[in-house]
Amino acid sequence: MKLAEPLVFGTIFAKESDIYCDTDAWESSKAIQSPTEACKNAGSETMQSNRRDFIKKGISALALCAFPHIVLAESRARKIEKRLSFYNIHTGELTTALYWAEGNYIAEEIDRLNHILRDYRTGDIHPIDAKLFDLLYDLKAHFQSCTKPFHVISGYRSPKTNAMLRRDSKGVAKHSLHMEGRAIDINLPGIDLAHLRRAARLMGRGGVGYYPKSGFVHVDTGRVRQWSGS
Repeated sequence: MKLAEPLVFGTIFAKESDIYCDTDAWESSKAIQSPTEACKNAGSETMQSNRRDFIKKGISALALCAFPHIVLAESRARKIEKRLSFYNIHTGELTTALYWAEGNYIAEEIDRLNHILRDYRTGDIHPIDAKLFDLLYDLKAHFQSCTKPFHVISGYRSPKTNAMLRRDSKGVAKHSLHMEGRAIDINLPGIDLAHLRRAARLMGRGGVGYYPKSGFVHVDTGRVRQWSGS
């Protein structure tokens, strides 16, 4: 069978199903296009752009179908705003801070909370564990009818203060988590101390100490454990 003669159009050759191009001639001629070619190229670019948009939307739709719980959880998380209110019984300061919004911690608000939870004896400020703030936020959510701020008996403790307290009391740990910004002693006005302790224990997110005579509950982000003191 005799093959068809090559068809010649300028420098582009077509033979049977093979298509190839004289690249040097093609590069020099790309800048010159007829109106028809320009329309074809513009249409091709538009189609490619539409195809990319379609693929992106398709991937998003597939993600929603395959992992709806993850997508919805992320969406809900961005809508949550977390606030905490503290009253420092030693300094008389009252602070309310919106420390979480749009799925992120807010550094300036965290700084405000760190300040009110400073060692009031020495004035030392230490970063408080963000997990402790989240624990307190969830703890307060157990008592939705309570609009009072947490009363802070002890937040951060400097090593100097912790050593001084250890000399006066056997109940102060040598390596207290207060020194790491991972513990706080609190009460919540209008809420029975035993109920506050119970809610903290049910959360199971760290240590819970119960001090009924001193009037506070200790919570921290260490290992899960519980104890009672005076």
